Amino acid sequence: MMDAYWLPVIFIGLMGLSVLVYAILDGYDLGVGILLPMGEADEAQRDTMIASIGPFWDANETWLVLAVGIMLIAFPAAHSIVLYHLYIPVAIMLIGLIMRGVAFDFRAKAAVDHKLAWDRTFKAGSILTTLAQGYMLGLYVMGFEGGISTHLFGLLSGLGVTAAYSYIGAAWLVMKTENSLQQRAVAWTKSTGRFCFMGVIAVSIVNPLVNPGVFDRWFDFPLVMFVLLIPALCFAAFLFNDFLLGRLPKENDRHCWVPFSLVMLIFLLCFSALGFSFFPDVVPGQMDIWEAASAPESLIVILIGALIVVPVILMYTAFSYWVFRGKATSLNYH
Repeated sequence: MMDAYWLPVIFIGLMGLSVLVYAILDGYDLGVGILLPMGEADEAQRDTMIASIGPFWDANETWLVLAVGIMLIAFPAAHSIVLYHLYIPVAIMLIGLIMRGVAFDFRAKAAVDHKLAWDRTFKAGSILTTLAQGYMLGLYVMGFEGGISTHLFGLLSGLGVTAAYSYIGAAWLVMKTENSLQQRAVAWTKSTGRFCFMGVIAVSIVNPLVNPGVFDRWFDFPLVMFVLLIPALCFAAFLFNDFLLGRLPKENDRHCWVPFSLVMLIFLLCFSALGFSFFPDVVPGQMDIWEAASAPESLIVILIGALIVVPVILMYTAFSYWVFRGKATSLNYH
C-alpha cells in the first residue's frame, strides 16, 4: 500500500496533467474564438474556423472539470483557499464559457441578420475567458498576496495567456484549413507568436523578482546548468516556428502540422518551468501538497476511480481526434 508521501505526489501529477491538457486542447479552441474576423465579408471563414473546432470544443473542457475535481477531493484545504481568493474571476470565466456555449448553438438557429451578433458574442466570451484564466494564474503565482503589484502581475498574466491561446489557436488553423484562410492563419500565428514570446519573457523576468524563492531555485548551482535548458529549448521552439512560418504554406501542404506541434512543446516547457518553480507547494508560499491532502485512506479510494476515469478520457479524446483528422470542411449542424 502506498504511503502518505507518494499519494499526494501522484494526485498533484494527475492534476498537473489535467491542467496541461486543458491548456493545450481548450487553449486552441479559445484561441480560434479570439481570432474570429468580424467583417461581414468574413462569414465563410468564420464558419470554417468554427467547423475546425466543432467536434472537439465542448469535450475539451472536460479536463478543466477534472482538474478542479481533483483539487476539490484530493486537496480540499487548498481548494478552499484558491476558491476564496478567485471567486470573482472564476465567476467571470464561467460567464465567458456560457457566452461561448450559447453563441455556438444560437449562431446556427438565429435569423441570418443576427448571426454576426452571435459570432461577436462567441469572440467576446473567448476573450473574457482567457483574460480571467490568465488573471487567476497571475494571482496564484503571487500566492494571493494583496497589493497593487499582485493585480498588475495578474493583468500581465492575463494578457500573456490570451496571447498564448491565440498563438496555439492560429497554429491549429494552419493545420486544419486551406487556401486563403490558411494563409491568414500563418500571418496570425507569426504575430501572436511574437506577442506570446514577449509575454513569456516578461513573466520570466517578473516572477523571480517578486518571488525570491523562485529565483533561488532557478539559479542554484549546479542545478542551474540543467534547468536553464527549459528556457533555452523554449526560445529555440519560438525561433524555429517563426522561421518555418515564413515558408508556409508549402506544396502539398507539407509541414502544416509542425507549428501546432511546436506550440504544444512551448506550452509543455512553460508548464514544466511553472511546476519546477513551485513544487511541492499547491498554494505558493502557503501550503504544500502534504499539508493540503486528504487522508491517505480517502486518496486510495479516489485513486482507484482516477485510474479508471483518466485512461477512458484519454482514449475517447484520442479517438475523437482520429475520427475528425484532416482538414476542416463546411460547417454542418445536426
